[in-house]
Amino acid sequence: MADQVVGSGEKASRGSAVEVFSAFLKLGLTSFGGPIAHLGYFREELVVRRRWLDDLAYADLVALCQFLPGPTSSQVSFSLGLMRAGWLGAFSAFLAFTLPSALILLVFALTASAIRGSVGSGALHGLKIVAVAIVAQAVWGMARNLCPDRERSAIAVIAVALLAFAPSGAGMLGAIALGAAAGLALGLGETKPSGGHVAVPVSRWLAGGAILVFLSLLVLLPLLAEQGQALAVVDRFYRAGALVFGGGHVVLPLLDAEVVRSGWVTRDAFLAGYGAAQAVPGPLFTFAAYLGAVLGPEPNGITGAGLALMAIFLPGFLVLVGVLPFWDRFRNKSVAQSLMRGANAAVVGILGAALYSPVFTSAIADLRDLALALAGFVALMMWKAPPWLVVALSAVAGAGLKLLG
Repeated sequence: MADQVVGSGEKASRGSAVEVFSAFLKLGLTSFGGPIAHLGYFREELVVRRRWLDDLAYADLVALCQFLPGPTSSQVSFSLGLMRAGWLGAFSAFLAFTLPSALILLVFALTASAIRGSVGSGALHGLKIVAVAIVAQAVWGMARNLCPDRERSAIAVIAVALLAFAPSGAGMLGAIALGAAAGLALGLGETKPSGGHVAVPVSRWLAGGAILVFLSLLVLLPLLAEQGQALAVVDRFYRAGALVFGGGHVVLPLLDAEVVRSGWVTRDAFLAGYGAAQAVPGPLFTFAAYLGAVLGPEPNGITGAGLALMAIFLPGFLVLVGVLPFWDRFRNKSVAQSLMRGANAAVVGILGAALYSPVFTSAIADLRDLALALAGFVALMMWKAPPWLVVALSAVAGAGLKLLG
């Protein structure tokens, strides 16, 4: 018997948590290519094939998650699980979609230090170089989508200039706030007619509680961080997850500010892990599992990976739950759109600054490195090669360059 198709404003047809886990485990093992590609995989599997909901309801849900801070594809998966099988379905979707890449990156973190010799060190250097190509592709794509006019292009440039004088987490937060204020002042939003409604079982009381918890943790965790290293880890990864607007790649400069500049993770290990994260399916936020495992101070290893992973995903899910009951009214206001368009333009500038430092300055040592980075960029942009293949070939090329001296 075919599943009932869920339309805008309708209640989701009910399923089981086991069904949700099975569907998202398949997606977690096969969804390569970043959040935009993930959304395409979700639509094909859950809208077209399984018919859990219709295109209008799915598009409305995607619009919500793209509007909020946090990992878009993970928020969409959480919401779809919630619609299909309640709260157990939501957590089943999250675990199934997240665990495959998190476990792969955890294994890589625990074994990377054992890689020695010319071939191993060259391969790790290749992973650092491919990060240049991947971040450049992300900057190009985001600039085209989020800075399509002179006003938003100017906001992105101003964000880069601000970070030149304040290259820190506070500087990034200031750039986002300045961008949002500029978007509001310039009136970048527009009033749109109401669209469909995504039916998700979240009461306004629960939504208000989620927002309260989100804000309380954002304020209290920095105060509690001095009480122990475990709380300090949660604080830094929570803050990074709370400030990610515009896509998963934006987490790169935020995490660099939190764990590299503090001395917890070396820059070489950071960029090698970021390169490896492009070769695995699932959400880019699972890069946090790698970082938690390679932290210098304890807790690290499996415990550090678990803490970092939980902390970086938590704020995005709290905000999502907090906004769901109010989304229809909020999203159609021009003020809200102006704020977000300005903030997203600033995010492009933040990622552009990160492309130069730390990514380019740490990975490119000579003309051969630059040639390899350019080859990766062309493969991604012009040949539309899958990221995992570009990562693998860059690691091989890096090992070859090392052997050639």
